[in-house]
Amino acid sequence: MRAWQLTKLGQPPVLSDQSPAMPKAGEVRLCVHACGLNFADLLMAEGRYQDRPALPFVPGLECAGVVEALGSGVTSPAIGTRVAVYGGHGGLAESGCFQADHLVPIPDSMSMVEAAGFLIAYGTSHLALTHKARLQPGETLFVLGAAGGVGLTAVEIGKRLGARVIASARGAEKLAVAQAAGADVVIDSEAPDLKDRLRGLGGVDVCYDPVGGAEFDTTLRAMRPEGRMLSIGFASGTVPQVPANILLVKNVSVMGFWWGGYRNFAPALLRDSLAELMSWHADRRLGLHVSHVLPLAQAPEGLALLRDRAAVGKVVIDCQA
Repeated sequence: MRAWQLTKLGQPPVLSDQSPAMPKAGEVRLCVHACGLNFADLLMAEGRYQDRPALPFVPGLECAGVVEALGSGVTSPAIGTRVAVYGGHGGLAESGCFQADHLVPIPDSMSMVEAAGFLIAYGTSHLALTHKARLQPGETLFVLGAAGGVGLTAVEIGKRLGARVIASARGAEKLAVAQAAGADVVIDSEAPDLKDRLRGLGGVDVCYDPVGGAEFDTTLRAMRPEGRMLSIGFASGTVPQVPANILLVKNVSVMGFWWGGYRNFAPALLRDSLAELMSWHADRRLGLHVSHVLPLAQAPEGLALLRDRAAVGKVVIDCQA
């Protein structure tokens, strides 16, 4: 089977032929149909992500496929079951072994491409907005990077939760996509008067920020009293430093949120969140926006789309093409 393998941090992965692994106790082997790419894949390859697998490893945080072999002690899901999994790595291959209790059966309504890009993007936005920020109907949600993989899901879920959604993205094309996802107001991220625009719109109750950098600093100054800023990631490359005096004066909270961490310390929250999201999808209330689908050999090109912030929605790799 073909698999991308990272042997040295900071160096490109190499596509090679490998023998399919046998699943260990508690694992299953998947025939991987598709792998969703995430900005975290770039950080992990550089050794700058909070999760650092031992070298060498196969990149690809999330994927979808069909169960083809069971390790000892595993009785479900049955061979032939269609599943998605957040494995942390291992997705950029034609086959891979993953913990059985991390698998999520996918509904018939969901394609493999959708399933491969669904868990992290929708899971992050749903748990961050409902559990962490406790977004309420009628509040104003401001989404930075709103045309990216997680940003679009934050717009969509925020609107479904009853919020007024303001979306920020770069350029007319991306703003149109965010508006189609449900944004009530769109603002170009390169507009020089972002703080004044947000204040003129009444301020922000919850900010969803996968970007960091200067936009975080500007938005902090436009938060309403008792506003909540969700720090989701740092696609800009700059980790903001939070001025505590502003938090004090405005009674604002800044909350860090790493979806993958809940798998270790609160897996029940993760399972309940994903169960609700799967039911929403089955009822046709969610629809993943996929920017590009590329064959396995072009995975580096897919990662470059994320690095250059050129994707609108998710980038998915077809691992059997």
